Amino acid sequence: MPKIKHKRFQEIAQFDHVIEWTDYPNGQGFNTHIWFEKFFTGSDTFNLELACGKAEYTIGLAKRYPKSNFVGVDIKGNRMWVGAHHALTHDMHNVAFLRAYIGHLEYYIPEGSIEEIWIIFPDPQLKKDRKKLTSTRFLELYKKLLIPGGTVHLKTDSPELFEFTLAQITAHNLTIVRQIDDVYADPSSPEELLGIQTYYEGLHVKRGRTIRYVQFSLNNS
Repeated sequence: MPKIKHKRFQEIAQFDHVIEWTDYPNGQGFNTHIWFEKFFTGSDTFNLELACGKAEYTIGLAKRYPKSNFVGVDIKGNRMWVGAHHALTHDMHNVAFLRAYIGHLEYYIPEGSIEEIWIIFPDPQLKKDRKKLTSTRFLELYKKLLIPGGTVHLKTDSPELFEFTLAQITAHNLTIVRQIDDVYADPSSPEELLGIQTYYEGLHVKRGRTIRYVQFSLNNS
């Protein structure tokens, strides 16, 4: 393991605003209400960014909405360190992080506690539908975690993942709140879609790839 990566893993393990699954395998001994007892006192809900990477969106949204709370989720501590370190050095109190597998969220997140889920440029998993973060098994998981009326946001450069997600929405009789087929060409695109960019999004935009977005509710239409 490169020295800088090893150093980041050591540091992130000491960050008070980061929870690691390795300390609570399969949620063993974990108090799911620690989010409201330690991090987000005075609140009983928060928002998730899944597969957050360096957490550009977690940080960007938390800065734009200081009265809301955000948790970045990823299994890769080396990347998460970037966002976690930024939150720490900028004294951000509405941000925390969970290093865990997304499929294990129910071990670490209380049911009915999430307002919005953000999925930003995930791996499209072109050969494995089951691993797509908008596949049926994940939608069923999100439904448990979201509050009534809570929504999921997907932003992607993958037309295959986008069309797959629209098909899932139709198949499960879900409700589209907003659909934008070209984020940077549509004048109605909200500021948080234009003003926050991940590293990979920046590369895709420079290459002229179309960025697509959909927000949908898991309440049946």
